[in-house]
Amino acid sequence: MASGLRVVSVVDAIADNLRDAILAGELLPGTPLTETDVAGRFEVARPTAKAAIEKLVADMLLERPNHKTARVRRLGPDDVRDIYRTRATIESSVLRQLAAKRLVPEGTREANAVIKAAPDDSSFAVVKPDMAFHTALIDGVGSERTSRLYRLLASEVTLCMAQVQGRRLLDTRSIVAEHDGLLDLVAAGDGESAAALLERHISRARERLVGALGGEPGPEADFEFTVPIPD
Repeated sequence: MASGLRVVSVVDAIADNLRDAILAGELLPGTPLTETDVAGRFEVARPTAKAAIEKLVADMLLERPNHKTARVRRLGPDDVRDIYRTRATIESSVLRQLAAKRLVPEGTREANAVIKAAPDDSSFAVVKPDMAFHTALIDGVGSERTSRLYRLLASEVTLCMAQVQGRRLLDTRSIVAEHDGLLDLVAAGDGESAAALLERHISRARERLVGALGGEPGPEADFEFTVPIPD
């Protein structure tokens, strides 16, 4: 077997396909996904379809209350705020640790370059490299448990990013500039400024999404895009 190839089961392949459809906005919040529908769509047995659905329920991309029909998860303002505040807690701590070592993790600048190169007419093209950028920051600390903890949140974070991008709530060029700002501050050893920039970076997205979902956005929604210059 060639090295570097990832072998996936039929269940994983179906779950990955449905995950991509959800994150690309092809399956909208509230869309039902029955075992019969999934089995027919992918020409597999119902137990296989059921296992794929259960995998996405576990990843918090689908919800199935009281064993009813699974539906694409519909986030509310409170969900969004809790998801973003949880990731801020983890990511700000990681930025301080990285800055203490002046360590810019491998893959971060590459992921940001992909965001920069994304076509203007495909906002969803930004989602995966944006998530890759933030995941690379986490992995840069070199803590298996921190990385594992962040990945428990990853599907929900990505779902939020997809909804932000689908509504074009953030300008891609500003995302790139603030990502570069974070890395420059880490390289300069300024963990506190990096954490402060991160807070502005993600709280702006958080509150704009809250507003788009019918909630009352906080003042962070109107934050201007700013990138501090390292000393």
